[in-house]
Amino acid sequence: MRPWILLAVAAVAAAVILLRGGHKHDELNARVVRAVDGDTLVASVGGRRFYVRLLGIDTPETHRPGRPVEWGGAEASAQMERLAPPGTRVRLETDPTQDRVDRYGRLLAYVWLPGGRLIEDEQLRAGWATSYVFDGRPVSRYSRLLDSERVARRARVGVWRECGGRFHSAL
Repeated sequence: MRPWILLAVAAVAAAVILLRGGHKHDELNARVVRAVDGDTLVASVGGRRFYVRLLGIDTPETHRPGRPVEWGGAEASAQMERLAPPGTRVRLETDPTQDRVDRYGRLLAYVWLPGGRLIEDEQLRAGWATSYVFDGRPVSRYSRLLDSERVARRARVGVWRECGGRFHSAL
């Protein structure tokens, strides 16, 4: 096989790995600037601000242009504000099975609170989130997140009490 063909095949393979999230995971220490909604926050790393979309969960929408606030949206946002008020030190962890940044430019990461609590677990157990698989690729912690969701569903808390978990509809 000619060297340029091997080079081209290697370049395509590398691009596919990068686009499909085939990177090692990164960890960043950050401070919360503010909660945006139930599954997004703004964090500061080294003086630079990032929008961070929590991996593996979905919460009711509160800021989608042209769409009304969904069932539980205000409560999911308030829960995020309680969990991660401005100034909270967090650890952001990317997932090698996922892209690092979404189509909106947000960093995709798990968000760890002091003491080792995972915000995604907290939102799920409180009932203000559901586990989420994007583009058919579950996150590496999917089983854990699904277990947290089951706890809330069985207890009928949050969106499981308010709308049976079907929150993607208007109030």
